[in-house]
Amino acid sequence: MERTELEWLKHLIDCHDREKPDLRLLDLYYEGEQPLSYMAPELQAEMDERVRQVVVNWPQLVADSIEERLDVEGFRFPEEAEADEDLWRIWQANRLDAASHQGHLDALVMRRSYVIVGARENDAETPLITVESALDVFAEHDPRTGAVAAAVKRWCEEPGGESPVDYATLYLPDSTSWWVRDRSGSWISDPEHEMDEHNLGEVPVVVLANRPRLKRPGGVSEFKAVIPISDACCKIATDMMVSAEYHATPRRVAFGFGDQDFVDEQGRRVSAFSRIIGRMWATSRNRKEDGADVVQFPEASLSNFHDTINQLARLVASLAGLPPHFLGYATENPASADAIRSSESRLVKRAERKQREWGEAWERVMRLALRFRDGAFDPRVLALETIWRDASTPTVAQKADAAVKLHTAKIVPLRQTREDMGYTQAQIARMEAADEEAAEDAMKRILAGDLAALEAGPKPPPEEEADDPVPEPAGVS
Repeated sequence: MERTELEWLKHLIDCHDREKPDLRLLDLYYEGEQPLSYMAPELQAEMDERVRQVVVNWPQLVADSIEERLDVEGFRFPEEAEADEDLWRIWQANRLDAASHQGHLDALVMRRSYVIVGARENDAETPLITVESALDVFAEHDPRTGAVAAAVKRWCEEPGGESPVDYATLYLPDSTSWWVRDRSGSWISDPEHEMDEHNLGEVPVVVLANRPRLKRPGGVSEFKAVIPISDACCKIATDMMVSAEYHATPRRVAFGFGDQDFVDEQGRRVSAFSRIIGRMWATSRNRKEDGADVVQFPEASLSNFHDTINQLARLVASLAGLPPHFLGYATENPASADAIRSSESRLVKRAERKQREWGEAWERVMRLALRFRDGAFDPRVLALETIWRDASTPTVAQKADAAVKLHTAKIVPLRQTREDMGYTQAQIARMEAADEEAAEDAMKRILAGDLAALEAGPKPPPEEEADDPVPEPAGVS
């Protein structure tokens, strides 16, 4: 059954509200502000505010390690060797160098992020492209085609110190409408905005989904397998700090002393049974009849906590595909450069998978941008290609050696060689301009040399030197 615009709006908002608590929790894990797990409520109540959770933020490490290898460097059509300058101009005008990284990071953390494309009011040649958080936007997919069927963006404003006002934008395949919640809590059309009937035939919202599946097109957080282990590590690290407070420092027990014997420098009574580090435990009952006695307990070792944390770190490394040195542990013999690069192979492959999936999403964004700019569909954009920076970490010498060998063997052209070296499209353009200028100067010098030779005329042939005379034999007159 076909839904009305208001029905679509209410349906999407209800779906979004059900999902937002989980998204906020994932966001807390990235920021290292997650609640403490695996600790008994009785122990937490006894500790009160004296013990804070020790956060070992492995989820942030997992997300950042992949996001740092995802850099978009341009777009090009298959029949062109160079990146398209106009598409890159649109990218730069929307400050997507920074926004794209934020979108990639949010997608890794909160399952997905969104990119919304629209027309810019004061510049028809530069469409408006914004990257949005999953906490603000929700989209529903068509179960038949898998395309986005409808999407909503929500935000709240507080005009002039008054009560907060909720706003929403509804995106449908052929229209975009703006809504506001009135004082009764009902959604009504925003009188300040008219409906935009663009008739695109598709929703101008692109989903950057992390690891989407056939049954989960909205993606899965990169933290899914790491969160239980991270919670366990935070619990062990917190227990280690509690043990350091009570057992890692030698304790003294005094027999034969009472409460009145424990006073400070001003003579004020202090607690004899304090649990704070450095204080003394005491009892007025003496185990010896002949006077007081003081006994010291040996301190406890914390190595069992260290071993457990290291084991959990190995589990995180295996599940997230991280090299061991990323988690701070190493063997006695330092790994060689080749071994380090080999340990990064799974991480590099994961980053390349993201490039393939999100490259298609960014290509769709640029297709929508061209439709808003030109008002028509260009079939060439179906073959648009996203240019990514190399996700691996070879040394500069290795990259240069491999690139030069491929170019010398005439396997790849010079421009591809420079791309393989990791230069940006702007740097390559400057290099090519410098090459053209150098070639023109060389041609001018050649032509100038030929002209000077013509003006001087032909050179005379070199004079032949006479052969030395053969000496006559002696005695011949």
